[in-house]
Amino acid sequence: MWELMVKGGWIMWPILVCSVAGAMLFLERVFHLHRAQIKQDDFLSGIYTIVNRGNTAEAVSICDETPGPVAHIVRSGLLHADEQREELKKTITKAGLDEIPRLEKNLGGLLTIAQITPLLGLMGTVIGLIQVFMAMEQNAPLAEIGDLSAGIWQALITTGVGLCISIPSFAGYNFLLSRVERITLNMEYAAEEVYRFLVYDRVEAGDEGNETL
Repeated sequence: MWELMVKGGWIMWPILVCSVAGAMLFLERVFHLHRAQIKQDDFLSGIYTIVNRGNTAEAVSICDETPGPVAHIVRSGLLHADEQREELKKTITKAGLDEIPRLEKNLGGLLTIAQITPLLGLMGTVIGLIQVFMAMEQNAPLAEIGDLSAGIWQALITTGVGLCISIPSFAGYNFLLSRVERITLNMEYAAEEVYRFLVYDRVEAGDEGNETL
């Protein structure tokens, strides 16, 4: 590994930094998205049961203790359950929109790494070829392969290593993006369900009050 670093030249250092940064960003996002994805059906069912018992405070407390955007959306709905229907819908929608940037955090950085590492490798290739032609000029007309090998090594190694980092980085980006899209669908489902539940519950309560009068 160290031999490749030496033969690849100074351009290998920014490529190495990109590889470490890409791995850290990917692992951080995998852990975050894993925690963010919950079984929303079971979670919503439990929240509905608690709210129907008249213990909204406990339901809000459970939302606070549950990680992920679905719990935050449900919490926002419960805290604003007394609002008018349109206002409640806007509040729940805004809560969902506020969660999206948190889910997509650092994805742009991973995509940037996937895009610039092959360019860094290409730069190393160009530098290596320049060194080859300089060696040919300096040792002409008796240039030997040993005079040219350093530049050829740099050209090949930087391109290869750049692609080896770019390909998994881009694959990881698309994998994380698919996870974000799946969680976003869960968020939309939870937002619709909690809105429907809160509005239905309020209507039922209003009807019971009218019957009592």
